[in-house]
Amino acid sequence: MFHLSCFLGRITSSVQSAMSSAVKPIVIFVLGGPGAGKGTQCERIVKKFGYIHLSAGDLLREERASGSENGDLIESYIREGKIVPVEITISLIEKAMNKNSVKKFLIDGFPRNEDNLQGWNRVMNGKVDMKCVLFFECSEDECIKRIMERGKSSGRSDDNIESLRKRFHTYETQTMPIIEHYQKQGLVRKIQAIKSPDEVFEEVQNILTSLGE
Repeated sequence: MFHLSCFLGRITSSVQSAMSSAVKPIVIFVLGGPGAGKGTQCERIVKKFGYIHLSAGDLLREERASGSENGDLIESYIREGKIVPVEITISLIEKAMNKNSVKKFLIDGFPRNEDNLQGWNRVMNGKVDMKCVLFFECSEDECIKRIMERGKSSGRSDDNIESLRKRFHTYETQTMPIIEHYQKQGLVRKIQAIKSPDEVFEEVQNILTSLGE
């Protein structure tokens, strides 16, 4: 026998489920070696597709400069090319996400190791719609060349050859396994970042268009 109340209940449940899914922030992780061009491409994505760009590194540097109690700790980790404790990084990312009315985020330079990944899953599981990982591939030599040039004017304490070698070691040993983890889930979209910025962005646009942007 047909029961209208049951039918309406199912409809209401479906609508609530759809609404719940719709309001989840969209997240794209942006990963690649230091100097692979992540920041440059994120700027273009923001202009073209309306995403909010959250750089884990920039958020940490801003927190360090703010004079907060975590400032000295963050500075020591950055200078050594090490990964800042996940509790600090995720709290800054979540705070930045919550204060934006636009709910489409490029999270640049995160997660960078297993601890980051587990922390993200623990804190953000079910809160976001994870679309993909944009992985910018570029040789270490090319990346170092780019960063040394950038270091002439960036003023960043880690734009030097000593810090760079440490950062690349961290990237190879700790970040690449995270990329491989997402690769197994079918979420990684590889981009040949050694090309010109225009050519790289053409690849990026094709990927985002294929995702429905």
